[in-house]
Amino acid sequence: MTGRLKGKVAVITAAGQGIGRAIAAAFVKEQAQVIATDLDAGKLAGLDAARLLPLDARSTSAVGDLARDTEREFGGADILVNCAGFVHHGTVLDCTEADWDFSFDLNVKSMHRTIRAFLPAMLNKGGGSIVNISSVASSVTGLPNRYVYGASKAAVIGLTKAVAADFIQQGIRCNAICPGTIESPSLGERIETAAAQTGQTLQQVRQGFVSRQPMGRLGTAHEVAMLAVFLASDESSYITGQPHLVDGGLAM
Repeated sequence: MTGRLKGKVAVITAAGQGIGRAIAAAFVKEQAQVIATDLDAGKLAGLDAARLLPLDARSTSAVGDLARDTEREFGGADILVNCAGFVHHGTVLDCTEADWDFSFDLNVKSMHRTIRAFLPAMLNKGGGSIVNISSVASSVTGLPNRYVYGASKAAVIGLTKAVAADFIQQGIRCNAICPGTIESPSLGERIETAAAQTGQTLQQVRQGFVSRQPMGRLGTAHEVAMLAVFLASDESSYITGQPHLVDGGLAM
């Protein structure tokens, strides 16, 4: 089925690769007007039928400019998908104050910036759907060497619930997606880093990620994107304020 998002304007951060790109492509297929953004605009190449724009999600002024431009042209966004994020590897003993500040700025405050900027127009339009990418490594469950990442993604769930509660009567829905281990360029980079740090082969490190998945395989960005389509569409009109797991049973 296509056309589930027809007539809706969707803004997506970090759409250049991985989950963000898969969501942008899925939204285009469902006939949304997609504004796909990324810090590295070059990564957006090939996302046909989407408007491709550079965006630093850590810049309040840049986010505000995009929101105003979107409101001028489309009356605002109907859908906001917050995908920007960073996975820090390590325990509390490996986390400097700079690591903490960067992780929370990109993983949480970027969502504060975009929601604060795009929400007023959503309210004027009478509603909208916000989808925040959290993680199974959050308040859902603890995973080794995901100290500040897990803390920041737990904050995303709290932020999601707060926005949902504050604006539920004004037609705003806000949900979080909590992926498990997903096949992506980001995972590939983490595998390479772990292999260099531990002396293991790339295959050994990769197998470690696979082995912790009860399904015995990694998830795909497309599987996450299909959940995002559902949460963005009117099919999920009675769902808000919830973390939705797509984790291959990792948090069972």
